[in-house]
Amino acid sequence: MKISSVTANPRRKMLEVHAGARVLPFPFARLDPAPGPGNPLVAVWPDLELGGEGLSWRLKDGREGTIHLDAVLEENRDPVLMADLLQHKLSVEADKRRKVCGLSNRELIRRLGTSASQYYRLLDPANTSKSMYELAPLLGLLGCDVEVTVTVSPRKR
Repeated sequence: MKISSVTANPRRKMLEVHAGARVLPFPFARLDPAPGPGNPLVAVWPDLELGGEGLSWRLKDGREGTIHLDAVLEENRDPVLMADLLQHKLSVEADKRRKVCGLSNRELIRRLGTSASQYYRLLDPANTSKSMYELAPLLGLLGCDVEVTVTVSPRKR
């Protein structure tokens, strides 16, 4: 996803980031450097040096800042990004546990009943084409219990 445009809304004290068909708010307070009453935003733009996946801004005093679209998506708790982050955390944890579990890779592959390429795909945190359903048996073999807790977000209370 790329940022098509960014507009500042000083009255609401936030940026409005246009990415795809969505308009995502991003509060001024999360910017670094942050604008203030004596140092307002003078310009904000999609940053082409980041391939259109980031935005930059300039304050009245000349200071500039840049953020990636992922920070905007995380602030808005984008469901796809949140699922990817959870999957990444589980993959990293599986790799950590694999190193200390005492079983060889070959034995883990045999017990999972899968191929070596599938096994290493499960351990690769950058690979997003796996599912939680595939990670759960691996984590179980590594001595981990995976529990899902659903809580109300502090922003929605």
